[in-house]
Amino acid sequence: MAFDFTELPVAEPTQRSLATVFAVRSAGWNSHETARASWVTVKAFARFISELERPPEDLGDLTAAMLKRWRARHIGTNSGKSVLRQVRPLLRADPRLAGGPVGEELARRIPKAVPIKQSYGEEERERVLLAAQRQFRTALLRIRENTRLLERWRTGDLAEDSRDWRLGQVLDHLADTGYVPHTVAPSGTKSLKDRRLLGGTSPEHTWGRLFLSRSELTALAVLLTVRFGWNLSVYDRLPTPTTAPSAGLTTTVTYQVQVEKRRQGGGWWFSTENATDSGADSAGRLITQALEATAHGRALAARLAPGTGFLMVARMHYPKRRHQRTERPRPVGPLSFGIGNGDAQLWAITHGLGGAPFQRTRRTTVTREGRPLQHTQGTHQSIYVLPDEHVQRVSQSVFEAGAREALEQAQAVVFAGDIADTPDPGHEQTVTADCADETASPWPDEQGGCGADFLLCLACPNARVHPGHHSRLAHLHQELHSLRSVLPGRSWHERWNEHALRLEDLRDKVGPAAWNAALARVNDEDRTLVHLLVKGELTP
Repeated sequence: MAFDFTELPVAEPTQRSLATVFAVRSAGWNSHETARASWVTVKAFARFISELERPPEDLGDLTAAMLKRWRARHIGTNSGKSVLRQVRPLLRADPRLAGGPVGEELARRIPKAVPIKQSYGEEERERVLLAAQRQFRTALLRIRENTRLLERWRTGDLAEDSRDWRLGQVLDHLADTGYVPHTVAPSGTKSLKDRRLLGGTSPEHTWGRLFLSRSELTALAVLLTVRFGWNLSVYDRLPTPTTAPSAGLTTTVTYQVQVEKRRQGGGWWFSTENATDSGADSAGRLITQALEATAHGRALAARLAPGTGFLMVARMHYPKRRHQRTERPRPVGPLSFGIGNGDAQLWAITHGLGGAPFQRTRRTTVTREGRPLQHTQGTHQSIYVLPDEHVQRVSQSVFEAGAREALEQAQAVVFAGDIADTPDPGHEQTVTADCADETASPWPDEQGGCGADFLLCLACPNARVHPGHHSRLAHLHQELHSLRSVLPGRSWHERWNEHALRLEDLRDKVGPAAWNAALARVNDEDRTLVHLLVKGELTP
């Protein structure tokens, strides 16, 4: 692949410098698409330089002010941020731009792109899914029917010269070559043989009898993305799945699928995913159907180019035309592999959908699954979950319920009674507080009194705490925390944590100074009662 830097509208030294840094950076690229994308951004940067009032003679003449203008022009959009990320490493490859204000400007952080793609709502998702299901199922049934006829012809199960026999002969030729038989006139013009036998000249009547069209292959890819959450680029190099043992079961089959995904910034990510076909609604059933629908295409590809083993194969409508430039394997005869962006856009237009379905379908699958699929946990949260409007709406009730639960828990571990300056003769004394009304206890006993543990008195709205209780309660608080060093963490938390938190809330209400002063007034009676409380030997 060649790029002509003399075409750039900048001075010759700048052309040479850009060519040099481009060559340096290209050493780490692994695809033509990366090179082409970088070339597009280089041309954009060259145009920017040429439009400056005083264009630099060479890259070394760039100033921080120029780069600030370049940044300001692009930082406001996702596509602009992408351009900045493409150009920055090229410029930093020039040692003259490594230091000083220019180097600092090039080192400035470029914010992440703001996700603009959203998952599908339920109605939108059903439209996409139904369109893909209808198209792929129609194609699968067509190929299945013709395959059965071809198998009967090959086993000699058809009466010779019957209509089905003659059709089976055409199908055998189609399976071997990818074309139905044609006649060639002296002028070189081709015309279809057996037009009446085939029933027409459309793909469904001719080569579509055994092969998927590119649109039908796209429908299959949509269904796979709905099921497995695979990216569009995965289908370009998706190997034919292999089978694995299914734990001794004979009615199921488990497929192993090798998934390759290009990483942003270079490199590849590989994983093996298992899918078991155990029935109509199982994940592996779609793999079984994909293998069936592509069987003739894969067999023909293997004959024409031995070693070819890709799953996503389709018959091109116009094999002689130039194939779309992608990183997919080159076409083999009349066959092509993978799904291009153009295929996705055309499929959406054909079915009246608002844009190519793959990104939104993958996002929908990932957010429904609630776990990373071919990406990290951080990417799952920041790119897929948090920015998604549907997730936000669904999560609102969850957040509200969580907030209410947190509030209830917080309220459950605070001092629920009142603080008094002096004791009330009408109140009944308990070990930890005075009780204003035993008959109104939240924990009544069978006789209508209070059946609560003395430690729960502080959680009761009838509790009244005055300075006469402070020393005992401060000592109790101190003793509970001393148990942390002798009990397993879980045991202490289950038995004492709520009481300790409630005492800390009471301490804050009384005031730390008064609380600490009360510790100096602890007497033997306080120590004995607290010891019995902690040992569980003091009950109402």
